[in-house]
Amino acid sequence: MNIKTFFSTLLLLCAMVTSAQNQKAQDNTIEAQFARVIDKSNNYQEYKVIRRSKLATLRKNILDSLAALETAIERKDATITSQSSTINTLEATLNSTQNNLNTSKAKEDTITLFGISTKKGSYNFILFSIISFLLLGLFFFILKYKNSNTITKETNYKLSEIEGEFENYRQKKLEDEQILRRKLQDEINKKK
Repeated sequence: MNIKTFFSTLLLLCAMVTSAQNQKAQDNTIEAQFARVIDKSNNYQEYKVIRRSKLATLRKNILDSLAALETAIERKDATITSQSSTINTLEATLNSTQNNLNTSKAKEDTITLFGISTKKGSYNFILFSIISFLLLGLFFFILKYKNSNTITKETNYKLSEIEGEFENYRQKKLEDEQILRRKLQDEINKKK
């Protein structure tokens, strides 16, 4: 029980201190100080009589508040100026980077072919056109070679057949000629 009471009391004291600080902070505003000075001043006919010490304190507090506000304004102006120059620098850097990026993209999108800058699409079209033309030429020459090779083989085969027939014909003619010579020799021998 003692512990609960102790913590409850501690919590209550903390709440009271916080409340007193908030009230004290509210009492230190210029408006609250004016109200206190006017409330504690004396009346003389229809005028208010204010003590010089309270008026001096109020004046000092107002000047301190104005000085603090001016300092804060100067700090914020310096911050704004700094941020403005930073923004300008960043914008210049961004523009430079954007220009470099555009230049890089332009260089990336072009290829130098025979000393002429061409776009990649045109380069690819030219390259594939040349490759297609060369492949068609190769296919054409392969067909011509096969056709010529076939004709050459057929011609060689026919030539070998004709040479064989010619050899047979020559042998036959030689035999016929030998037979005729023998007959001629026989006839010559008969007449002698």
